[in-house]
Amino acid sequence: MTRTGGGALTLSEDDRGPGARRIGPLVALLLVVALGVGGWVGVRRAIDSFTPAQCEVRASGQSFTWAPDQASNTAVITAIAIRRGLPPRAATIAIATAIQESKVRNITYGDRDSVGLFQQRPSQGWGTVEQIMNPEYSSNAFYDALIKVPDWQNADIAHAAQEVQRSADGTAYAQHEGKARVTASVLAGYSPAGIGCRLEAPATAGSASAVADLISQDHGLTARVEGDTVVLDAQTSEQAWAVGAWGVARAIDTGVVRVSVGDQQWSRSRSGSALTWHSADSTGSATRVVLALR
Repeated sequence: MTRTGGGALTLSEDDRGPGARRIGPLVALLLVVALGVGGWVGVRRAIDSFTPAQCEVRASGQSFTWAPDQASNTAVITAIAIRRGLPPRAATIAIATAIQESKVRNITYGDRDSVGLFQQRPSQGWGTVEQIMNPEYSSNAFYDALIKVPDWQNADIAHAAQEVQRSADGTAYAQHEGKARVTASVLAGYSPAGIGCRLEAPATAGSASAVADLISQDHGLTARVEGDTVVLDAQTSEQAWAVGAWGVARAIDTGVVRVSVGDQQWSRSRSGSALTWHSADSTGSATRVVLALR
């Protein structure tokens, strides 16, 4: 599925230049005006309008932010691990590696002929440029190499990643373990309702059938299309929350506007309320996942 411009153009949380810093005084002025004409409601609207689109993952008392396109890529990386029957630790290693190599962005450049999320090199047998630029393909290629590392399940994150990547400084991967671990836990369904994304409304309506196809491609699961919604009856709570979290993380690409798992629901908006899930009426089972496009 083609990625949206909104995802590709969003800057990471650590990539603030002088222009971003100059916004501060303008925000302060708007807050003063808002207080005068609309009170707290005006303040909230001003804050929301200048807060960048972002996603947040939360687990074990920790929280981390991602730009929407980065969150989407971590969702692919984690889903492929789940589909292959690998534990969350595999996704943790892969995400930590991608943070170091590309900031989890599907970039078309790198050292020598390196490209993609993991900076894999066509000249070293990782595949063609076109293949490597496909997140599903590059994630599978990473896991193909990872599972060949002796005792990778118990090895240090940095050691396992370095055995796959053979980079100049293999110690650098370790610094990303905390963020990668929390993200993998949420996206693998072990930390329910652990992700939210504040996003603009989709420029165009998404396609339910395309979302169902993407669930099949990433998770290997068959969902049914019911009008403008995609419904999946998961086999376990972890599977339900994995697909639900995936739905939120990939909303920037798919145009999904609501995701529900059982009686919990995420609703797309630019408001800070979109960073959390809320109770919703539900007549389905606790493992039913519904992704709405309208």
